[in-house]
Formats: sequence, C-alpha cells, structure tokens
Amino acid sequence: MPDFSAILTAFSAALSLEMMLITIWATILGIVFGMLPGLTATMGLALLTTLTFKMESVAAITALLGLYVGAIYGGSRTAIILNMPGTPASAATSLDGYPLARQSRAREALGLATIGSFFGTMVGVILLLFTAPILADYALNFGSYEFFWLALFGVVISGRLTAMDDPLKGWIAGFLGLIIAMIGQEQVFAYARFSFDIKDLTGGVSLIPAMVGAFGLVEILSSISNSKTPKLSQNKGRLLPQARDLTSNAGTIGRSGLAGTLMGLIPGVGEDIGAWVSYAIAKRFSRSKELFGKGSTEGLIAAETGNSAAVPGAIIPVLTLAIPGSAPSAVLLAALVIHGVQPGPLIMLTGADMVYSVVAAIVLAAVVMTIAGVLLTTPLLMVLRIPRERLLPIIFVLCTVGAFAIASRPFDVWTMLAFGVIGFVLKQLNFPMAPLVLGLVLGELLDKSLRRGLILSEGSLEPFFTRPISAVLAAATIISILLLVLPLFRKQAAQR
Repeated sequence: MPDFSAILTAFSAALSLEMMLITIWATILGIVFGMLPGLTATMGLALLTTLTFKMESVAAITALLGLYVGAIYGGSRTAIILNMPGTPASAATSLDGYPLARQSRAREALGLATIGSFFGTMVGVILLLFTAPILADYALNFGSYEFFWLALFGVVISGRLTAMDDPLKGWIAGFLGLIIAMIGQEQVFAYARFSFDIKDLTGGVSLIPAMVGAFGLVEILSSISNSKTPKLSQNKGRLLPQARDLTSNAGTIGRSGLAGTLMGLIPGVGEDIGAWVSYAIAKRFSRSKELFGKGSTEGLIAAETGNSAAVPGAIIPVLTLAIPGSAPSAVLLAALVIHGVQPGPLIMLTGADMVYSVVAAIVLAAVVMTIAGVLLTTPLLMVLRIPRERLLPIIFVLCTVGAFAIASRPFDVWTMLAFGVIGFVLKQLNFPMAPLVLGLVLGELLDKSLRRGLILSEGSLEPFFTRPISAVLAAATIISILLLVLPLFRKQAAQR
C-alpha cells in the first residue's frame, strides 16, 4: 500500500510557489509543443532535458513531467482544428474531432478532449500510485535472466504493436536499435566493440542526441518535404461540456483510462497505441457504432482519455523496472539517471519520495493542463499562424544546441544529424521510430543481462528457460513471434 503521509508531504512540496510556477510554464510549453505538428512530446522532453542540468532534481523532473502531460494533450488541438495531429498520440483524436469541427462543433470538441485528457490522467495516476509499489516488490525477484527476456519482449511487442500493417518493419527497426546499442565498451570487460578506432564511439552512442535526431530532426525534414499548408477552422460554439456529456460517457472514460494505462505499461508501445486501443474498445461497447469516424463524441473522449492515461502508465515501468513504456518516457528515464535518481526494483526502498513527487507533479500538471486548455484555447491556437519557414530554423537550432549541450562534444551533433537522416529515410519507408529508440534504450540492459547470465550459469542457456519468471517471459516472446511468422509461412505455402 502507498504511504499516504509521504504522499501528503509530496503534494505539500509540489504546491510551493516555486514548484507551481515550474509546473505552469512547463505544462503550457508542453501544450505548445504538442499543438505544433512536428514538435512531439519526445522532442520536447529531449530538448528540455538539456536545459535542466543545473536544476535541482525534483524541480527538473517536475518540469519534464509537466511538459510530458501538456504535450500529449496539446496534440488534440491541431488534430481537431486542422485534421493534423500535433503528436502521434493524437492521431485517433482526429477521426472524430475533425468531423465535429466540420459540423461547427469545434469548441465543443476541444472541451471534450480537455475533460477526457484530465480524467484519463487521473485514472492513470491512481493506478500508478497503487501499482508501482506492488510491481517494485515483484521486480525484486528479477535477475539477469529475467531482465534479458523482459528487454527482448519489449522490443518484440513494440515492433508488433507500432507497425500493425507490417510488424516485420517494426522488428527490423527494433533490432536495428539493439545493434546500434552494441557500439562502444561492453559492460562486463569494457572491451570496445564496433568503434572502428574512433575514440568518440568508444563510449557508445549518446541517447539524448540520438533521440533528438530520430524525433526532432526527422519531423523537421518531414515538414519540409510536406508542402501542404493547413487552414484554421473558424468554427465556434460552447467550450465547456455539459454535465450530461460526462455522465453519459462515464463508462467510456473508465474503460479507456484502464486500457490506456495498460498499454502504457507495455514497454515501447506508448500513448498512440493507448489511444487506438481505447478507441477500438469504445466502439466495441458503443450503442452508436455508426457515428464513429463521423463525429462521435464518445470516440473523441475515448481517444483522448486513452492517450493521456498512457502517460502515467508508461512511467510505472520506468520507475520500477528502469524500462520505458514509451518513447517520451525513455527520455524521462535518461533524465532521471542524469539527475541522480536510480529507477529500478529498489526505488521504493531508496527513492520512494521521488515516486510520490512524480505522482504529485502529474496530478498538478493535469490540473494546469485542464485550466490552460479552457482559458487559453483561442490564444494558443494563434501560435498555429506562425509561418512554418520561420519556425523550422528555430527548432533546428534548438536541436543542435540541445545535442551539443549534453557533453559539449561536436560528435554528439553529428550523432543527431546522422539519426535524423537515417530516421527520415526509415520514416519514408514506413518504418516506425519507437522500436528503434526502444532498442537503443534497452540494448545495454539486454546485452549486460545476457552476458552476466551466461557467466553465472557457466555458459548454460538452461536458466533462461527454466526459472519461473524467465519461462513466462520467454514463452510470451516466442508466442508473439510465432503468431506473426506462422501465418506468413502458411500464406507462402498456399501461394506455391
């Protein structure tokens, strides 16, 4: 059970003037990042991480969480008004949000999205509060064998769910990330691998520059290659939803919040899959299935509730297993380590105060997000009028400065540029970026766990398959692969 006295202490600290000001500006900045197509939550977190080195750890994490919550919500603004999701997590929102805007119900859609995001975050926070201590205790049973399978399962399931049309591309991207993670000194004997006598590669590929390139620069290049110029909707109407809108959709909010949180728990799946799964469940239980995709308020609420609930859900494995649940939470994991926090099974013993500080920061960020979403809707939409040709050079400068600021190494800038170009090519070929980044994040854990496990077992693979938790994770990984591979073999056999 959570320590409620520690929770009250965390909320008291979060309600201080300094922390409130940090939460307000970070959340509003996140909403702006989420609104502008091309500025994703991952990119915003990567850039902000480079600016928080001198901040005290709790203040820095509070700022990052505020931006995270705000950015996932902010993508709904452009999804509804322009039919251009500001973040991938808002893609499902546009299915019913934009048709509502075309029906002169844009402000109503914005209000419903705001309320759905708030309740989704609250459902996720409650599950975070009660699940994290239990999962942390359970994770104490994890050893090298279990962590190997958990890392591999994360890459496999991420590739499967982020590329539903062609999971093989998701797996290729994930294993490419694992291969890149092998560059540099290995963790057991400090032998430099794949460095080709380049000193800068001896320490491996830096995570933050790689993420800035894979998400920030890729989106800049994608925006340049896209010549479409969106037009703002002029629809008007009421912004605050009526009480009957909430009561009639209470079941949808509950189901979507739970589904979004569970999707966030799965390594590498993230907020966009949380939104799509929540949307599909809402359609399954709806009495008005025919309205979905044509302006269903139920579908809009489900999508926004699901993607916002996935934010706390993705943070649960970050804190308890040191494994990110999504691409933005991977950056958050790196930021936690940078600021001296050691996520993992022991966090409830060594850093329980930080866990409760995270809960308090998310709750306050959700409150600020809701208030800002209502009061600043019109002013924030004016940001969309900034010409793209003026905005993109500024973002490119921020990407370059952010990559360089981490270690003051020009090599990190080249890393950012390389990942940007490679990521752009992969994106044009419909390869998802999330598995690649997850592979890069989990590569060190997978490699270290495999090597340590083999040392402990004197080269035997048996413990990887015979220990209870390892056996379950191994079976889940193998079944996930077979469920895709076997139908492909059958299809080829039928063609012959």
